[in-house]
Amino acid sequence: MQRADDGCMLDAEPGPDAVADFFRDSPVGKQVYDAVAAMVESLGGGQVRASRSQVSLRRRTAFCWLWLPGRYLRGDTAAVVISVGLARRDPSPRWKEVVEVRPGRWMHHLEVNDAAEVDEQVEAWLTEAYALAA
Repeated sequence: MQRADDGCMLDAEPGPDAVADFFRDSPVGKQVYDAVAAMVESLGGGQVRASRSQVSLRRRTAFCWLWLPGRYLRGDTAAVVISVGLARRDPSPRWKEVVEVRPGRWMHHLEVNDAAEVDEQVEAWLTEAYALAA
């Protein structure tokens, strides 16, 4: 593993600058990513993949995605959306949307406007998703 631009020991593809480039115009998005990445590092780390549309965190499979809705949607949007894949539908009212993408796999979308929203509850969801992606 290599040290990414945020200091986390996560494998970054195609390179550690890809995450910084993705969040270049979104300081809040980068702060949210840093909080999520620190939680994932505490679980044992993983791979980071940055594309033009999202940053994903993976083990054997992807388990968490971050994207910037303001790039794609008009009007008032959240700073960043964290999407987490779980094997169940979580009933929390915090989710903006929950979709069963295939039988037994649920994608949960959380709108985030401040890194302080990446709290113990988010950590529990990431822990569950991380274990599922092993």
